[in-house]
Amino acid sequence: MAVTGVLRPGHAQIRVLNLEEDVKFYRDVFGLVEQGRDAQGRVYFKAWDERDHNSVILRQADTAGIDFFGFKVDSVATLNKLEGDLNAYGVKTERVPAGEMLATGERVRFEVPTGHVIELYAEKKDVGNGLGYSNPAPWNKQSETGFAPTRMDHALLGGGDLDGARDIFINVLGFYLTEEVVAEDGKTQIAVWLSCSNKTHDIAFVRCPENGKLHHVSYWIETWEKVLRAADLMSMNDVPVDIGPTRHGITRGATIYAFDRSGNRFETFSGGYISYPDMHVLTWPIQHLPEGLDYAQRKLHETFLTVFS
Repeated sequence: MAVTGVLRPGHAQIRVLNLEEDVKFYRDVFGLVEQGRDAQGRVYFKAWDERDHNSVILRQADTAGIDFFGFKVDSVATLNKLEGDLNAYGVKTERVPAGEMLATGERVRFEVPTGHVIELYAEKKDVGNGLGYSNPAPWNKQSETGFAPTRMDHALLGGGDLDGARDIFINVLGFYLTEEVVAEDGKTQIAVWLSCSNKTHDIAFVRCPENGKLHHVSYWIETWEKVLRAADLMSMNDVPVDIGPTRHGITRGATIYAFDRSGNRFETFSGGYISYPDMHVLTWPIQHLPEGLDYAQRKLHETFLTVFS
């Protein structure tokens, strides 16, 4: 299967309450690489093994949460086509000019029915991962800094009209459903996991009373042992841990959930299975959500369902 159309998650703009405090956290504890600051005061980061200029943008604000979540597409032609497809589906779009974000081309922005702003873009400056493109080494010193995730991987977003958001991603953007949690009626989806690749998910949605909420942004770490190392660093740096280290039943990922200095939840994880569009959707009845969340303890952590930013 060639990966075409929407390629992967590309960036998340996160609101923080004390910019310099969270810059220090994401740079020194998390291990992201600071890439620059713009005239708006936003600070740009990438994970060490990402090639594009940025994937995480921090913005000073009065409330924590997420401003928007962006996906990279394979070409400008695809960007134009998807904008037309969105409009034909009844979704209003706007163009954000190239350069509004550092090193990033023109973006197509739209809002899904859960109240989240989603972006598509085709161009972002390739700055490499410090290893070069000829005879590269397998890692560099940045890969040993902090948690040292290799990439920003996905987000879980919360809002009321999960069905409407899901349908746009599937019917217009070409995502497919990998897993779901369903209510007692066996039909109503409480949460969905959607992929545009062969990962278990590139974005997920959960029903919650308020629109536009962030549950977590997730970062990929190469091995379970490195997830455990991240757990040590969280304790050493007084990072509030929500769940883990443990393993999900849903997606099979090995995981830790914790909070940044502003109360935005993040996930560090590894593992999971390879997914393809022809695979059968995995369904978790609501009574089995405890092991879907925390397979080791089969425990439904209250904060996981109630704390959003």
